[in-house]
Amino acid sequence: MTSTTTPLNRLVLALAQLDCVVGDIAGNAARVRDARARAAAFGADLVMFSELFLAGYPPEDLVLKPAFQESCRTALEGLARETADGGPAVLVGVPWVEAGLCHNAVALLDHGRVEAVRFKVDLPNYGVFDEKRVFAPGPPPGPIAFRGVRLGVPICEDIWGEEVVECLAETGAEILLSPNGSPYWRGKQDERLQVALARVVESGLPLAYLNQVGGQDELVFDGGSFALNADRSLAAQLPVFEESVAKIVFERRGGAWACVEGPRETTLEGDEADYAACVTGLRDYVDKNGFPGVVMGLSGGVDSALCAALAADALGPERVHCVMLPYRFTSGESLTDADECARALGVRYNTMPIAPAVEGVEAALAPLFAGRARDITEENLQSRARGLLLMALSNKFGPMLVTTGNKSEMSVGYATIYGDMNGGFNPIKDLYKTQVFRLCELRNKWMPAWARGRAGVVIPTNIISKPPSAELRDNQKDQDSLPPYNALDDILECLVEKEMRLSDIFARGHDVETVKKVERLLYIAEYKRRQSAPGVKTTKKNFGRDRRYPIVNRFRDSGAPATAPDADIAPPKIAGGAERFEE
Repeated sequence: MTSTTTPLNRLVLALAQLDCVVGDIAGNAARVRDARARAAAFGADLVMFSELFLAGYPPEDLVLKPAFQESCRTALEGLARETADGGPAVLVGVPWVEAGLCHNAVALLDHGRVEAVRFKVDLPNYGVFDEKRVFAPGPPPGPIAFRGVRLGVPICEDIWGEEVVECLAETGAEILLSPNGSPYWRGKQDERLQVALARVVESGLPLAYLNQVGGQDELVFDGGSFALNADRSLAAQLPVFEESVAKIVFERRGGAWACVEGPRETTLEGDEADYAACVTGLRDYVDKNGFPGVVMGLSGGVDSALCAALAADALGPERVHCVMLPYRFTSGESLTDADECARALGVRYNTMPIAPAVEGVEAALAPLFAGRARDITEENLQSRARGLLLMALSNKFGPMLVTTGNKSEMSVGYATIYGDMNGGFNPIKDLYKTQVFRLCELRNKWMPAWARGRAGVVIPTNIISKPPSAELRDNQKDQDSLPPYNALDDILECLVEKEMRLSDIFARGHDVETVKKVERLLYIAEYKRRQSAPGVKTTKKNFGRDRRYPIVNRFRDSGAPATAPDADIAPPKIAGGAERFEE
């Protein structure tokens, strides 16, 4: 065992990039023990875990329960006692209550006890984060003395500003170890790297950045942990979307520390990363909630085909049950496409006509509907019959129902509440329709190395090339009531992700009335989205944790060019008349 007084000239660090489960304190503690044993096998001095690993991240309001706090503390103290065996020390995230305040903390366990605790200072309170609701910020931290080396431990958000790392450097830190729970969205890996580089440049210290991996509700953590040297060089790179316990070696040379050994894995970017995130999120939602598998409607359309491929890759084809639910408006082309897709994926597949259910409901409603023309009401009965039958299969046999609406449709309300919106989870909820097409094409030529589905073409090319249709009436096409998806998706990204003024969207070349219509549909569909299933976050602003809009909302952008408000002019009165919610 390394002396506690003799300065180290070599530090072997194990980065435990692992999946934790919120609330599974005993299970997470077992993962700590297993990783520590693996780290001991390659001679690690210290094994490091991600943010709040022992509790699972993010614990949200669960962390406010005294019983939960006490269980975490008991498990931590048990792990601390085990370090008396002379093996690697442990640096692990845990909620820590002190003076009646709960902190997002990291604890160093060594020599059979809790040697040191540090608290997170900068609590994020934007987007998906709400930490000020449940945690108290800590004081500016000093380094932890560990076997002769001073370790600075900024926790996640603490490296996104200058102050915490500056404080650590000024108080003598020699190496920065940053445990993180940083969720995925497209481009996030490069964003993290740039932030870490800035802290390395400012402090002149090497940094090991450890991130969580795995899915937790809507969030997916992509791992991608890395180490940087003080000269800004990338010294180590762990894989994305995969667990790893990696050996990282620091050596003291000429009074300064440098990372001299570590893995150099390749990462995923763009559509490949989004696809891997959707698979990871679906897999962990199903498995962590204990479902035996999934059931879903397979319509012959592009959205359900992509969801079926994601499910097969996440769970294996044997745990996926696809059902075609045809009605008289279902084309022969759709029947053929769905059958070919199911065969290519190797999933269980059944056909269950919905005519008896639809016609039975129509007969029950006939006395009250007498004298009224058929309209969208009857169309929605088809979707609701499908939702009813699929939920019955879920209830009877236990698999979770996957719902398959994309972000374009959910934005404008092109979905039937209590119908095709039925389900427990939506893996493509944050994918616009144009990206759904791209990911289908991608999946036919590539799949993650760790995916459990079949390689090769699994989505028939006709599904990708034919015009999208809900097939709720004769010759129906999505473009009958929606703009072309390339235009719609650009407008929606401007409105949702970028919060742009209508006048700025007009300037991109979009039709004025189309933009106004899309904005109106976006607002009045809010009530549907509040009742929609959770789904994987892949963009910077998803529906749910990121974007919180009122349901009752009469604001509409006038579309006029931006001008500075005149304090002497009273604001105009809002015109009366509420807008009708539409299906």
